[in-house]
Amino acid sequence: MAGRRRWSTEEILDAAAELLRTGDADSFSVRKLAGVLGTDSSSLYRHFRSKTELLRAVADRIILAAMDGYRPEGDWKQRITAVALRVREAFGRHPQLAATWGRYASSGTGSRLVMEEVLQALRESGLPDAEIPARYHRIAVLIAALISSEAGVGTVTPGEYEQGMELFRVAVLGADPERFPALAHFARDVRPLGADRGAAFEELLAAQLAHIEATVRPA
Repeated sequence: MAGRRRWSTEEILDAAAELLRTGDADSFSVRKLAGVLGTDSSSLYRHFRSKTELLRAVADRIILAAMDGYRPEGDWKQRITAVALRVREAFGRHPQLAATWGRYASSGTGSRLVMEEVLQALRESGLPDAEIPARYHRIAVLIAALISSEAGVGTVTPGEYEQGMELFRVAVLGADPERFPALAHFARDVRPLGADRGAAFEELLAAQLAHIEATVRPA
């Protein structure tokens, strides 16, 4: 009788990515993945020591794919922006995995490529070396938070979105002007959280980079 098929690490990651694409990190389990592959959990633990390690590896593959073909161009701000937009676009195609990435920060090759490029760009900005790690951390937190937040909206069904929009309109347009005077004043111009996220992403990142530039600009 033939033994069970041995799955490669790449095949396991492919199956995990597909399972996450149709579900989420909360419902994902190594046992469920093993069932999809027709094997037992112990065989997968030979490749990954834990569910968290597996999820980190899946997320890192998304980042690695995002950096495929990347070549540094432009000044330091353009380089950081280009990397951020690549990562955002990659996770935009896999919103469930974006939430996974936000929860389980990866440390694989993809992440190292992003870190290396951002750190090199920050060095090019003229920042003293002593300040670069803290500045990098702020940029990384901003990008991860924005991408994870945007992914949350991306996983909402059309019906859930319409229901949310209706609740938003009721909450904003129906605000009591005596209790919420500013909200009542700006009600027709306030936009829901899911609107223009692409523009908001670029504007917030640009503001962070402009702040860095201002600190290194000669007086």
